[in-house]
Amino acid sequence: MTEDLPELRASDADRERVAEQLRDAVAEGRLDMSEFEERLDAAYRARTYGELTPLTRDLPVPGVTAPAVNMVKQPAQDGSWASRVVGGGGASSWAVAIMGGFERKGRWTVPKKFNCFTFWGGGVVDLRDADFADHEVEINCVAIMGGVDVIVPPGVEVVVRGIGIMGGFDHREEGVRGEPGAPRVIVTGVAFWGGVSIRRKNTEAERRRLKEERRQEKLERRAERRRLE
Repeated sequence: MTEDLPELRASDADRERVAEQLRDAVAEGRLDMSEFEERLDAAYRARTYGELTPLTRDLPVPGVTAPAVNMVKQPAQDGSWASRVVGGGGASSWAVAIMGGFERKGRWTVPKKFNCFTFWGGGVVDLRDADFADHEVEINCVAIMGGVDVIVPPGVEVVVRGIGIMGGFDHREEGVRGEPGAPRVIVTGVAFWGGVSIRRKNTEAERRRLKEERRQEKLERRAERRRLE
């Protein structure tokens, strides 16, 4: 019906229904975060049905079952810890930074033991989007007049067995209980006139999701104030 009246003015409720359908789509993996943010922004700026309709044209209609997809070739990852412990030898087993830097981040497989070395340099070992070769992996860091930043996602248990000699080895994340099925990350090594830091951070996708939730809460409070006024 809305397609027959493209110039009809849309209401706040219409925009919110489209936004809710977009949130469902990103939660199901039908949209990535950049597409979601672009469409959501367009939804809140839309003034007519004609501007709202294209934003959900390629998404399933609520209540209608989508066509089945053959997943025999490779199982789909569901985001659970079980799906991220994949076995194998890992994508990369070492990294070196001498008067330079290195980064291991994004989608990669952490081996059972990953070694990294920095000398007058710095490195980042980011495990937030990584898969794991085993339920227990070791990150061995040697930092000499340099630094290594190990970033782990929430839910992972961290054990620290490194030492600092005229330097620092971060033990703040040790002792936080891991989630059931989550891998255990053991950080070992030595920092000599350098430092090894261990930080727990959300993924970019999770940070965007939380940001959108906060934005939605603000919109709801604003709408409630308008009703009360």
